Amino acid sequence: MWTGGRRNGVVGYVRGAPGTCVWLVMLFVTTVAVHHMSPDFEREFLLERSTNIRGLSENPGRALVASALLIDGGKWLPQVFLYSVFHAPAERWLGTVRWLVVCVTAHVLASLVSEGAVLVAMWDGRAPASTADTLDIGVSYALAGVVGVLVYRIARPWRYGYVVAVLLVYGVPLVVGRTFTDLGHFVALLIGFACHPVTRGRGGAWNPREAFAARRG
Repeated sequence: MWTGGRRNGVVGYVRGAPGTCVWLVMLFVTTVAVHHMSPDFEREFLLERSTNIRGLSENPGRALVASALLIDGGKWLPQVFLYSVFHAPAERWLGTVRWLVVCVTAHVLASLVSEGAVLVAMWDGRAPASTADTLDIGVSYALAGVVGVLVYRIARPWRYGYVVAVLLVYGVPLVVGRTFTDLGHFVALLIGFACHPVTRGRGGAWNPREAFAARRG
């Protein structure tokens, strides 16, 4: 049985990050639905909602919206962790509207850039024509954008360590793997860095040393 403190904590969490919570619920519903599909129907269903060349050419609006409501790999619990660590703090800090602006901007622009690179590779003969139907879904571009904008939430000099860490996390796969998805993730991170204007007026930066000292006190 929940105590009043736990119940208030959950209510406070939801009120502080309603967009994050609603998004997670929608991802849970779509994940359950996909898991109940037959393999053939599942692949067709996901391809019709993919931000690949064909999807963006035939129905870009549906592809961009639907792909952000599906999880690549179909595992929901890891997303709960990532959303709690990155999305929820960003939404509480920026407010729902500004947080959503960062998510949408990163998701849309990174999708267009990565698929634009696919299209160029196809024109140059470096990628087969079948690449136009490559499955490309998921929420990772929006996540990378939020990871990027959170750099402005951290006080100096801790901020510089965070920048180095996230550049390594997203840059190493791009250098080693050199896939179009890796490119999209790195572009989304840079878009998050470029979203500094939306952070103005959102209060001072978080200082880990002061937070630790306050807890000890």
